Amino acid sequence: MKSKSRFFPIEKPRLLAVVVAGTITAAILVTVLTRMYTINNRSSFLCSQSGKYTSPEAAEFSTTPTQLLAILHYATSRVVPQQSIDEIRVSFDVLQSLAPCNFLVFGLGHDSLMWTSLNPRGNTLFLEEDPHWVDTVVGEAPILHAHPVRYRTHLSEADQLFSTYKSEPECSPAKAQLSPKSKCRLILTELPEEVYSTEWDLIMVDAPRGYYPEAPGRMAAIFSSAVMARDRKGHGVTHVFLHDVNRKVEKMFAEEFLCRKYLVKAVGRLWHFVIPPVANRNTSTFC
Repeated sequence: MKSKSRFFPIEKPRLLAVVVAGTITAAILVTVLTRMYTINNRSSFLCSQSGKYTSPEAAEFSTTPTQLLAILHYATSRVVPQQSIDEIRVSFDVLQSLAPCNFLVFGLGHDSLMWTSLNPRGNTLFLEEDPHWVDTVVGEAPILHAHPVRYRTHLSEADQLFSTYKSEPECSPAKAQLSPKSKCRLILTELPEEVYSTEWDLIMVDAPRGYYPEAPGRMAAIFSSAVMARDRKGHGVTHVFLHDVNRKVEKMFAEEFLCRKYLVKAVGRLWHFVIPPVANRNTSTFC
């Protein structure tokens, strides 16, 4: 009888986790090495046999502790982000060109360390509905910047909120503003002060939960993201990434407030919008 082989096929879930974790690690390494390659080419002629010269630019783009921690984490973890590799790549490409920047993320999870590491020396803030989950994730990765957020909506109210927002003056395109004092139910009024005082270059909407009636749903997160992008005072545009657009509410609110005309890329369940500031607010629609 032939002896059984000592080699066994790897289970598909485990293989997938290895592949995704490896890809994320590679992406972080690409971010680090691309920046360092450019800087090293500029400063290499300054090196001598007596020692090495480190230019201010090289110091600025050197590997951060967060990036090193992320590489170690994803290289040894079997837990992977919910987004697919192709979906992650969409945001990765934008971060490559804009980092360091202000990056606001609705949601906190297994991908948070990755997003922080892809925005070295930038400001990456996570907003999470579950305070206990915040304690758990930040307890494991204290370097993350996260805050719990309370939502005033439920997914079961999505259709009603969508059909009546035009009758609410403070929800109108002309008057909607992200403010703790807003009476519009689609405006998030209990956010950290940092959110209200910062102009965000990238906004990722991958939370709160929106798959059962009692869940908060993403209606307010989408609406508030649109308001922030439209109200931008500085130069440039706002990149908004919305995940789970295969679901009715996400797609409906995205088309109404983030606007199809600003949709620049759709990959898997992710839509990428590039929204310019609005000069003339006296309009009857967001789009």
